Amino acid sequence: MMMRERIRLFLAACFYYCGLVHLVLWWQQRFGRCLIILNYHRAIGMNLLPQLLYLRRHYRVMHLEDALREFYTSSSIPDRRIPLVLTFDDGYLDNYTYGWRLAQMLQIPFTVFLIPGYSESGNCFWWLAGTYLVEHTTVDKVTVGGHTYQLADPTQRHDLVKTIDIHLRYAPSVAEREAFLGDMQCALEVSLPCRATHGDRDTALPLTWSEIRKMEESGWVSFGAHTMHHPVLGYLTDTEEIRREIEVSRHVLEEQLGHSVRLFAYPIGKSEHIGKAGLRLVQSAGYDWAVTTCEDVNTARTNPYLLNRLPGDIEQHWLIMASELVGLLGVVSRLRKKR
Repeated sequence: MMMRERIRLFLAACFYYCGLVHLVLWWQQRFGRCLIILNYHRAIGMNLLPQLLYLRRHYRVMHLEDALREFYTSSSIPDRRIPLVLTFDDGYLDNYTYGWRLAQMLQIPFTVFLIPGYSESGNCFWWLAGTYLVEHTTVDKVTVGGHTYQLADPTQRHDLVKTIDIHLRYAPSVAEREAFLGDMQCALEVSLPCRATHGDRDTALPLTWSEIRKMEESGWVSFGAHTMHHPVLGYLTDTEEIRREIEVSRHVLEEQLGHSVRLFAYPIGKSEHIGKAGLRLVQSAGYDWAVTTCEDVNTARTNPYLLNRLPGDIEQHWLIMASELVGLLGVVSRLRKKR
């Protein structure tokens, strides 16, 4: 563990065991009305279980739709604990193999935002592609955008991963993104993994519809839409494509799950990634709520189509999480993120 992390853990332990975390939490419960939404992605991590045990004890963990309905109706609830929601973006297989098991064991609900195009294809998520391709290639060099990368050099391999990610992230359309991804697989002589070839061996691959339905039938997992193919909406040049990504994802999910879908999560999720058209089209598509990745708690003044989420970190010690959730390590945390 790095020295800075050790210091943060020491401070968090002092805050918790001297009672300061409990005091601040007690104050927030009685004098503030808020909703905390945590944003996870992967579910495999040694710290997730102790995090969930802490959250179950000190917060009222709810399905997102239930929490929002209650929060915006201002109803009086006997349980004064702060409502908190666990969300997992993208729909990784480990949400099923590990996250769902924990939810059932601890009786804690969570909400997954799905990308139907990936559940149907089973293909590797695009943001993991660059690292996988470069790690598995055996070619000596490759030319991308007029620049030749010598892959015997670790620095140039790292630069190539960044270049591939930039091309995929800023693609003006899904078709161009997928065409570039196909070209990279050919140039590097590597095929990306998918569920058809890897089955359940690679937990970074997408959930199947069968797994999704099993999770929902248990009552502990609910689902929302995360676009059809996970483009960055703010970078798409065709407004009609933005509309299709938002609307079709909802229709496919409703067809597969057999009920209405009211929740949406913006890909990447900061303001520049959402765009004005993205926000407007989500509002007109029939969703009731949409979540961002803007890091804050939600109050009664929060726009229901721009809900905030705090980052969920499966590598983080639960003591640090406990302090961060009540704001006691906020300054240290922001410095860590900037670095």
